[in-house]
Amino acid sequence: MVVAMTSFLLNTTPMKAQSPSNTWNPNLPGGKYRNPIIDADYSDPDVCRVGNDYYMTSSSFANFPGLQILHSTDLVNWELIGSAFKDGYPVLPEYQDTDLDWHKKIQHGNYVWAPSIRYHDGWFYIYCGDPDQGLFMTKTRNPRETWSEPVWVMKGKGLIDCCPLWDEDGKAYLSHGCAGSRAGVKSVLFVAPMSPDGTKVIGPSQIVYDGHEDQPTIEGTKFYKRNGYYYIFSPAGGVKYGWQVELRSKNPYGPYEEYVGLAQGKSKINGPHQGAWVDTQNGEDWFLHFQDKHAYGRVVHLQPARWKNDWLVIGEDKDGDGCGDPVLTWKKPNLPSSGNFQPAEDDDFNSTTLGLQWQFEGPYSQYWYFCDAAKSKLRLYGVQAPDNYKNLSDLQNALMQKLPTENFTATAKLKFIPNPSYKQKGEEAGFMIKGLDYAALKFVSTENGCVLRYVTCLGAQKGKAEKTIAEIPVKMVKQAKPYTQKYAVDDIPQPRMGTVDVYVRAEVKSSGIGNNIKSHAQFYYSLDGKKYSKMGTPFEVKEGKWVGAKIGFFNMRPESKNDAAFLDIDWIRFTK
Repeated sequence: MVVAMTSFLLNTTPMKAQSPSNTWNPNLPGGKYRNPIIDADYSDPDVCRVGNDYYMTSSSFANFPGLQILHSTDLVNWELIGSAFKDGYPVLPEYQDTDLDWHKKIQHGNYVWAPSIRYHDGWFYIYCGDPDQGLFMTKTRNPRETWSEPVWVMKGKGLIDCCPLWDEDGKAYLSHGCAGSRAGVKSVLFVAPMSPDGTKVIGPSQIVYDGHEDQPTIEGTKFYKRNGYYYIFSPAGGVKYGWQVELRSKNPYGPYEEYVGLAQGKSKINGPHQGAWVDTQNGEDWFLHFQDKHAYGRVVHLQPARWKNDWLVIGEDKDGDGCGDPVLTWKKPNLPSSGNFQPAEDDDFNSTTLGLQWQFEGPYSQYWYFCDAAKSKLRLYGVQAPDNYKNLSDLQNALMQKLPTENFTATAKLKFIPNPSYKQKGEEAGFMIKGLDYAALKFVSTENGCVLRYVTCLGAQKGKAEKTIAEIPVKMVKQAKPYTQKYAVDDIPQPRMGTVDVYVRAEVKSSGIGNNIKSHAQFYYSLDGKKYSKMGTPFEVKEGKWVGAKIGFFNMRPESKNDAAFLDIDWIRFTK
């Protein structure tokens, strides 16, 4: 079964009280909820239940820490509790020092695709596919703590979207799909025998379903067993317009019957598919899936579900045809709640570790940042730009988080402190919203002093050059006290000069719905935190490669040096 049916007490201490989001709340009066339950980019969500607790993970692609883990007790309110992949996983020898090596260049859209999370025999398992390397597994006893080093379950190019199944007879299986961009074929699903310990495939993968005629672009497998049937739940029809397919058979290798359990129908929710069936401790059935909202990414919905003739009907089936339409509002699950909250957004940087909402644009280094809890700030150090640097989308050290909802304002307090020994100038750091295109407010150290620039870059991930839209000079203040010790003349430390505090802001607004949704961001700055001035005109926000746009900070230098500029971030806050 996909869920553990016995109670399992994972934590002996109560969950820390969470703060309600200032931007999105799925809870409605009268014991109801609204979709999306998470209005942020948790793409390809999968969920398992262990006793009274629910755990979710999602695709993280090239963002690390990867495979973020969320916890809930009511399926509506979710807390970020950790990540399974802290700073990457192995690279095949044949990819080292090539363009597929993340130590060589940023990898937009690559790495961690469509994971599955399961609980079996006292262990939590996550399986995921890397379309260039194969299928991986990591496990833990406690999802709030450290996960094991990932192991290759199956090596091979084009392998994606895997899910394990442990059968009652002790045998284990792994379902998966394939990426047409790497494998040269798509719209087919596979099942392979797997070792009972879940560490490796022990026989060849066998195609068990071909969706070319009836279910094109079928992928994203989730493998279940119920009432003697093996089920493979898979999305078809593509990300933005697709539907949810269910396949069933009395044999794991087929033949499989097919059924469509959820489609857009007459609703306004485009492409409802790819997610998780869960049965609750109180006997209810629910289905979590994503909706692609372009710049905002793939947001998470919760649908009521019921079994009819051993098929899962998902959503509301008003016309009785057996295929449900997704709901916008519904009665909450009959489950205990721990409060009203969303994954973390705000950060006062008063911890010795990064907030769980933050991710770098690739495997990261501890040399890139300092969590200065004593001064309640985050310091980002200037990292040397990669070889063949074109624009900010090439920076692996960009520290970003997901857009929390469609309409919000993000405000941060910053200070930029150039390196006084860096004679070439050109150090730059700042605040940005980034997808396929980006816009940024950035401090730049120039021969004429420090300036604040508003820049945009269209076609950023294709290597296009950014454009300066507006620029203002920024005053500097001394950052160091006079030195009293005696030094050799050549060793006298130079006091750093930093900008005055600058407040930066982005107002993000949406228009349209479904596949017509658009997003625009207006940037502002302030020197006193009270009066804000516009920089440029509204910027059209675009999604990234398989992900929604992200918001956050960066700090870079054009050349190697034994020290770098600082970007000190006092706080960031999100409001409606």
